[in-house]
Amino acid sequence: MDKKKRVNNIIKYKGYWAKVQYSDEDECFCGEVEGLKHTIILFEGETVKELKKDFKDAIDTYLEGCKERNKEPEKQVKGSLNVRLGVDLHAQAKIKSIEQNISINELIKNAVTMYLKAN
Repeated sequence: MDKKKRVNNIIKYKGYWAKVQYSDEDECFCGEVEGLKHTIILFEGETVKELKKDFKDAIDTYLEGCKERNKEPEKQVKGSLNVRLGVDLHAQAKIKSIEQNISINELIKNAVTMYLKAN
């Protein structure tokens, strides 16, 4: 299937994203904003249009509620990540970072950036 014609199962709005699935049992699309530790944001719709509207309404309601309670909205990611590479890969990455005179964090960041650009 052509990349342009594939179904994108991630939708985004106001800096939040969610994974969308189809429930054969309920005969509707449903989704959940992922990565929030203290908040559950669910949405659904029988059509894509209804799904997107419910998603946007859910995000707007969440942000409005945070504002009313004078509470900072949760972020889905922190910007830091604990990656378990295994001893051999960790050693190879450390050696390569020393050779390139950069931190291992910068090496991994560069590798992820290159991967994402290629895909």
